[in-house]
Amino acid sequence: MENSNIEWTDHTFNPWIGCQHVSPGCDRCYAEMMMDHRYHRVKWGPHGERKRTSDQYWKQPLRWAKNAHDGQRPRVFCASLADVWDNRVPVEWRSDLFKLIHATPELDWLLLTKRPENIWKMWTAATAGFASWPFANVWLGTTCETQEYYDHRWYILCQIPAAVHFISYEPALGPLSLGSSYHLPDWIICGGESGKDARMMDPVWAENLLDECRHLRVAFFMKQMTRKKEIPPHLLVRQFPIARQIGN
Repeated sequence: MENSNIEWTDHTFNPWIGCQHVSPGCDRCYAEMMMDHRYHRVKWGPHGERKRTSDQYWKQPLRWAKNAHDGQRPRVFCASLADVWDNRVPVEWRSDLFKLIHATPELDWLLLTKRPENIWKMWTAATAGFASWPFANVWLGTTCETQEYYDHRWYILCQIPAAVHFISYEPALGPLSLGSSYHLPDWIICGGESGKDARMMDPVWAENLLDECRHLRVAFFMKQMTRKKEIPPHLLVRQFPIARQIGN
């Protein structure tokens, strides 16, 4: 979709649709509710299908890249209705995705996953035929809904080279601290859960994390409060990271 309603990206691209739960942050998955329960397009879960989107849809990023103006780098969130590093996705689909990413250097591709442990295992096949990694236009992110998942997933992700490393602390289900690691994320996206049955995010969690990000000079983006209530003025901080200059 163009002009995405996700505040921290310009476009959303889903090369395929379908996923499964891997941690508590998935329990009220909006993609599952919409694509499985409401529209019945795919069956969610470990034995569910993964449905590739149309060839015509796959041409959209080429148009976005062509229309990008000098000095502008549109951000593309991939994928909001799936996970690029899902075990059930055919190898060929992931390879096709990286051919598209490589063909659109004008775009910054934001790959957010709850499965960072799969990246190294799948990387060789996904990028076969290309000269080198990392790509200059790939930002790697992982979702960390609690301290436990931050400690586990960030340790894995931070070892994989990328132009930007980011954390999606959404839905925030417990307090989070970045600690004193020598390698910090470049960017933190913070958000409460939406929907009528949303689990509550204590605003103090966001306040403390913002203070820590300011101290550590980590870019902070406050996406939303629980159930999309109004963001308090002192938390309405929406920063973006500066990408590393890397060749490919």
